[in-house]
Amino acid sequence: MDSLITAAARALAAGDPLGALNRVALRDDAPALALRGIAMAQLGDFARAKSLLRRAGRGFGVKEAVARARCVVAEAEIALVSRELDWPARMLDAARMTLEQHGDQVNAAHARYLEIRRLLLIGRLDEAERLLAGLAPAAFPPALRAAHELVAAGIAIRRLHTKAARSALTRAARAARLAGIPGLTAEVASAVQVLETPAARLIERGAERPLLLADVEALLVSKHFIIDACRHVVRDAKTVVSLARRPVLFALARALAEAWPGDVTRDRLVARAFGARHADDSHRARLRVEIGRLRRMLRPLAGVSATQQGFVLMPRHARSVVVLARPVEERHADVLAFLADGEAWSSSALALALDASQRTVQRALDALAAGGKVQSFGHGRARRWMTPPVPGFTTTLLLPAPLPNG
Repeated sequence: MDSLITAAARALAAGDPLGALNRVALRDDAPALALRGIAMAQLGDFARAKSLLRRAGRGFGVKEAVARARCVVAEAEIALVSRELDWPARMLDAARMTLEQHGDQVNAAHARYLEIRRLLLIGRLDEAERLLAGLAPAAFPPALRAAHELVAAGIAIRRLHTKAARSALTRAARAARLAGIPGLTAEVASAVQVLETPAARLIERGAERPLLLADVEALLVSKHFIIDACRHVVRDAKTVVSLARRPVLFALARALAEAWPGDVTRDRLVARAFGARHADDSHRARLRVEIGRLRRMLRPLAGVSATQQGFVLMPRHARSVVVLARPVEERHADVLAFLADGEAWSSSALALALDASQRTVQRALDALAAGGKVQSFGHGRARRWMTPPVPGFTTTLLLPAPLPNG
């Protein structure tokens, strides 16, 4: 490797893509193309970066398996950042194995972190945690140690283990300072901010207040009877009843919880559950049926008693009833939660992350775009969607991952 290639590689490792380009911008040999591709990726020109990396991969000879594998890893990172979550994971796994066989443990570990970050994005936390446990970051350079701690913090945040998340972010900040890469330091600071901004709202006895993630974690192990509108479950400290596939029952449960300890009139329940402006006999008959179903679902946790005007919720063990509501009430809040990271997503990537059909996601995006909440650029398969983060809120509780005991 000549001196210019070495200097460019060091510049990239230090987070200086312009310095790297100054050294190799006019060269078309395979090592220079690979470094140019990585530099363009750091500058945000992903299309150009992918083209350069593919040219570099074709330019390396048969005996340069490690160099080709590094190009695959770099291309996988670009796919992750540009939210191409359907990028062939088998190529990354094969590249990682090649790097391990040739003793390039640092780049092999980097490939593994990319795999874990993808799993984290699509909510497969158990698998991500298992793969992360197989890595020992102590021997890695500071930048990779920071990446390890960021992933660990991401898993802890999604699981609402805020103390573990804060500890991981403290270690990540320390490693980022040692690495001296501004972008990495900014990424850690952004992750820390998630713990310091409201993640949900607590509605209790007609009043509401914002909750941090640590507050939500404490609430879920408290003695309250909780109507969790972030995951559409009903819970106390020991029992969880999912109503995620029973939207009418959940609407009734939430209406009863918001009015507790008072009752809710039958007309009000009909409006909340069925969207009817005026209740007739058929609505009231349907309400009786749905209330009966709700009683059966909630039997371990609470009863639903009839009153002269309507119905009232009667918790069996909890001292009070609260509603854990989303920070922003929005029909397509789960889609906005992913777009709030500031990255450009394709509808196919969103469908994969949400475990929904692409057509369902596209309809949600069209509705959000009509309301001016998201915007798109590009056409066809290259179309991407994005939105600025919701100011003052973290959207962790809108992402598809089970809460504790969920």
